[in-house]
Parts: sequence; structure tokens; C-alpha cells
Amino acid sequence: MSHHDGILTVNLRAIARNWLALSRKVGEAQCAAVVKANAYGLGMVPVARSLAHVGCRTFFVATVDEAIELREGLGEAPVIVVLGGVRPGREPALVANAIWPSLFSVDAIARWQRATTVADVSAPCVVKVNTGMTRLGLDLSELANYVASPEARQLDVRYFMSHLACADEPAHPLNREQLGRYQEAAALAASVWPQARRSFANSSGIFLGAEWHQQLARPGAALYGVNPTPGQPNPMEPVVSLRLPIIQYRLLADSAAVGYSATATCQPGQRLAVVLGGYADGLQRQLSSRGEGVFAGRRVPLVGRVSMDATIFDVSAIPESELPPIGAAYIEVLNSELTVNLVASHMNTIGYEVLTSLGNRYQREYVELGDLPS
Repeated sequence: MSHHDGILTVNLRAIARNWLALSRKVGEAQCAAVVKANAYGLGMVPVARSLAHVGCRTFFVATVDEAIELREGLGEAPVIVVLGGVRPGREPALVANAIWPSLFSVDAIARWQRATTVADVSAPCVVKVNTGMTRLGLDLSELANYVASPEARQLDVRYFMSHLACADEPAHPLNREQLGRYQEAAALAASVWPQARRSFANSSGIFLGAEWHQQLARPGAALYGVNPTPGQPNPMEPVVSLRLPIIQYRLLADSAAVGYSATATCQPGQRLAVVLGGYADGLQRQLSSRGEGVFAGRRVPLVGRVSMDATIFDVSAIPESELPPIGAAYIEVLNSELTVNLVASHMNTIGYEVLTSLGNRYQREYVELGDLPS
């Protein structure tokens, strides 16, 4: 192990337990897993393999390349769906790798039908409808027109899905409005694709209630410890810890400005620790003079501006006799105490962004499943 790298530890057992908890929450519905963006920065293939071990059979990614990588990592059995659809010319790659595209426009549907006709296969797909997110999806009028066409019955639709916009705000009226629109759309879809399973709830949607569960839930962020119920206790286990190596201690003899733009001033007798890691590694500048770490069992404040490759902490509370030597000294900036949700609040952002911003310079270590039952 290099003593000069930040160490990002990913607890695969916690991810698996989170998935199992969500599976119990959705009852008779199936529970899939969203592993896009490299499993929110934590490692798509090891995360997906762990989830497959405990029973997950359907995985959602964002791009065709992610899907191909995941197919190579998981083998032929699991269902893999590309949420970002299929761009013109990439249809053969999906057919060849048994990957299902999410089709959210009439043009995409037509292209998929042409590609599968040329390949002489009935390739499965997913159809997505817009119920209020106004991002991707057929509008209800487009769906109604398409299902009335003779081509509709030739499409091998396995999932019929939509996406919630405000599920993390349970009282928001759009949640029930979207449910009503989705139920209307699902009735249209069932008239031509009775085999298609209904999929609606994301992580937070699972906690809205059984009406939103439908037949297949698609949790993502909750698997990785992000709180799906903001303002309430987090029902999910923390998943990540991040340790950054201390590369210099500094005991101030005089008052001194600290960091870029001299936004912080420290006094004589304060002891500072400079760690290797900054905004190039996902510690966003919003943490400047707001963030904190854990060192020698104590919370220590971040001082001054976060820079690209270095961040400074005030470790004055740690007696000199307890300071580990350089090469064996780390400050934790994510752990079970400094959760991804707490760090997100310090950054004035959301847990999704904290995780997906974690840089590629970290040494990643995994807590394996061990004897966790399948």
C-alpha cells in the first residue's frame, strides 16, 4: 500500500444489506439496482457482482459503454438496461450483447425496430413515458398515437417506466400527479404490451408508499448510503470511508494567513496538518472553512480554501505525543460519522454529487461480502 495515496474504502457488505432492506421495503415488487456513473463513483463491476450475489437480477446504467462493460463483468444472465437510450448507429452493439435500451422517443423506437428487423431478432427493450419530469420520455399524446399503430405490437417491451421528479419531498403535489399520469399511461401500454412490467419508483419513491412501487423499483443513491428520506433519520447504512494522508505538520510561531486568498488566519500555537487531496479529488471548494475531518478520534476543522491537491486542517486539539508520523498519518473526511449526507450539507449540494465527484487518484479498497447470505 502506498502511504501517499488517499484511500477510499467501499463496503460491499453494506451496499448488499441496503439492497436487501430496499427489497423488503418494496414487498412483492422486484428490486433492481442503478449502477450508472461507475456505481456512483464506487466501482460498477464489484458493486454489481456483490448485488448479483444477494439476488439482484436487473441493473440500470446510463450509457452503452457502461452496459457493455457490465455485461463483460456479470456474464449473460442479468438484465442490463441503458437509461440513456441508444444513439444512432449503436443499436447493433446492444443487440449483440443482449442489452435493453430505454426508448423515450418515437424516433428511437423506429430505429430500434429497424435494427432488430435487420438482425432478424425480437430484441427486448424498455419504453419510457414522461409524467412530469420533462426530461426523457414519450409524452402521453405520443404514447397514445404510437400504441394505436400496427407497429406497436411488434415491439418487445419488457419494462414500461417513468421517473419521479420530487420523490424526496413526500408532500410535493407532483408526486401524486405523476402517479395518476403514470397509471393512465400504463393502462395504454398494457393494451399492446401486456407482458411489460411497470417500473416507477426510484430510491426516494420507494418510501412514498406501495402505490409507487409498481412491479420493479429502481434504487440508486440509497444503495450507496445517501438518505432517501431527507429530514428524517437515514434508513440506509453508510457505505464509504475516505482517508487522506497528512504530508506536513506546521506549528505556528506567529499569526499567519492560511490558503489561497488569505480567507483564514490562524494564531501562534495552532498546529496545522496539510493533507494530499483537494477539489481535483472531489473535495469541492464549498468545503472551504466549513468542512471537517476525523483525526486521532477527534473532529478537526478544515481551515481556509480547499485547493486542487491539498487541504488544511487545524489539529491543535491533538496532543503532540499523539500525532502519528508522516507516512502513517491520515485524516478521515468520509466515514460513519462524517457521512456522505453530512458532507453534502457542508458542500451545499446532494449526496449524489459527493459520491460521483470522488476522483480517480484514490486507492480503492473493498470490504467483501464474506459470509453474507445470498
